Amino acid sequence: MSSLPILRLGSVKEVARFKQHLASLALEIPCDTEIITGPESPLRRPIVREKLRIGNRIAVQPMEGWDGTTDGYPSESTFRRWQHFGRSGAKLIWGGEAVAVSHEGRANPNQLLAADHTTASLARLRAVLVAEHVKATGSEDGLAIGLQLTHSGRFSRPNAHDRNEPRILYRHPLLDRRLQLPPDYPILTDVDIARIVEDFHRASAIAWKLGFDFVDIKHCHGYLGHEFLSAHTREGKYGGSFENRTRFLREVVAGIRANAPGLEIGVRLSAFDTVAYRPDPSKSVNGKPGPGIPEALDHLIPYRWGFGVDTNRPTEMDLTETVRFLFLLEELKIPLVNITAGSPYYNPHIQRPALYPPSDGYQPAEDPLVGVARQMSAARELKGRFPNLIFVGTAYSYLQDFLPNVAQAAVRQGWIDAVGIGRAILTYPEILLDASEGKPIERKRVCRTFSDCTTAPRKGLPSGCYPLDSYYKNSEFAEKLKLAKAKT
Repeated sequence: MSSLPILRLGSVKEVARFKQHLASLALEIPCDTEIITGPESPLRRPIVREKLRIGNRIAVQPMEGWDGTTDGYPSESTFRRWQHFGRSGAKLIWGGEAVAVSHEGRANPNQLLAADHTTASLARLRAVLVAEHVKATGSEDGLAIGLQLTHSGRFSRPNAHDRNEPRILYRHPLLDRRLQLPPDYPILTDVDIARIVEDFHRASAIAWKLGFDFVDIKHCHGYLGHEFLSAHTREGKYGGSFENRTRFLREVVAGIRANAPGLEIGVRLSAFDTVAYRPDPSKSVNGKPGPGIPEALDHLIPYRWGFGVDTNRPTEMDLTETVRFLFLLEELKIPLVNITAGSPYYNPHIQRPALYPPSDGYQPAEDPLVGVARQMSAARELKGRFPNLIFVGTAYSYLQDFLPNVAQAAVRQGWIDAVGIGRAILTYPEILLDASEGKPIERKRVCRTFSDCTTAPRKGLPSGCYPLDSYYKNSEFAEKLKLAKAKT
C-alpha cells in the first residue's frame, strides 16, 4: 500500500477528478461522465432469463439484521428497513436480509428466523416492501423478491451478543484461535449436517408458500455454506474433494426442488477469500488500531483452509475452483449469482471496502478503491465466462457520489447484470433510482462508509445508519453507541 494518505472521496465533487484519482492508483473501474436518464438508462433495462423477468438493473443486497426480537420476529425497525428496500425502486430484492433457518444458526440473538411461528410476520414484511415499491415506481411488474437463508456456522451467536456458540465443520488454525476454541471443540457430524439440510428445505417451503420468488442458499462471508467450500481437511462425505465440499448445496437444492416446485434459487458467493488480517501492532497509536496485515502464515503454506485463494500465496485470489462452482450452478439450473468476497469477521477490507473501520477492525490495509476494483474485476471475469447466469455485483457503496456513474458504466459495458447496493440503502435507498430519473443526488444522504452500521450491531444495538439517518442519529441508541465506542 502507498504511504500517501487515502483520498477522502467525500471531498471529491467532479467526475473528472474521480477518474483522475483512479488513474493515479492504476485502477480499472468503469465510470461514465454523463448519466443517461429515462427509459434509455442502462440501469432501467429489464433482465429476462426463461421464467425470470427482472424489471431493472438495480438490486438490494441482503444484510444481516440485528433488530428483530429474541424469538425471531421483525420489529418496528425491521419493517422500516424493508420499506427502504421497496423505496429503492430496485426490481431485484436479494433477500432483504439474512434469515436464519434455525435458532442455533443465528448470527445474533436478534436475527430473523424462518419458522412456523414467524411465518405471518415474514409475510407482512414482504407486503410492506411491495406496497412501498409500488409507491416509488407505480407498479410491481418485474419485481423479484428473494429470501436469503442462512446458517451462521462458525460465527453463530444465537443467545447473547457477546457469546460465541460456533458450529464448525473443521479445525481452522487461525479462526479457531480467534474464537478461543479448545483442541477438542466438537465438529458438526454428518447427522448434524443432515438436520441442517432439512432446516433449509423447511425454510424454503415457507418462502415458497409466502410468495417469495427465490431463495438464496448463502455461500459467503465465512458462514456455514462458505465453510463447506473450504473444508479441504474435513474427513467423510462433506470434505476433501470438490464433489464432497459441494454436497451440501446439492442436497439443499434437491430438497427445494421436491418441496417447493417453481421456487427459483440463487447463491450469494464469496468468489474469493484471503487469510485473516489483524491490526499492525507496530503502527497502532494511542489506542487506535494500525492498518490491517495478514496473520503470520509461513507455517501454513500450502494454505488448505480457503476457497478461491492461491494456496501458495493466500493473500491473493485464485478463481479456478470458483469457475468450477459456477459450472455446478449451471448444471443445477441455478440462474442467480451474487458475487462478493472475504468475510466481515476476519478480513473486512476485502469484503466491504471502507475508509473508517468498525471499532473491532483495523485501519484500511489499502486504499478502499483497490478493494472495489478487485471485486468488480472478479465479477467481470466470471460474468464473461458465464454469460447465461444473472450476476449481481458488490462493493459499490464505497464509490459514494460516483456510485451512479460507475453502476451505469458497469452495466452498460457488460461487466455485470445488476448492481447490488447494501449499506448505502440504509439512509438513501433511492440513489440509483434518482440518478436514472435525472434527479440531483442528495449528497447529505450519501453513505460515507463510517461503519457505524457494523459497529453498532456488534455492540448489541439495532441495525441502521447512525451518522446520517435521523431515526437513529437522534435516538437513545446513538448515545449508547457513543459510550460503547468510547469504552472500546
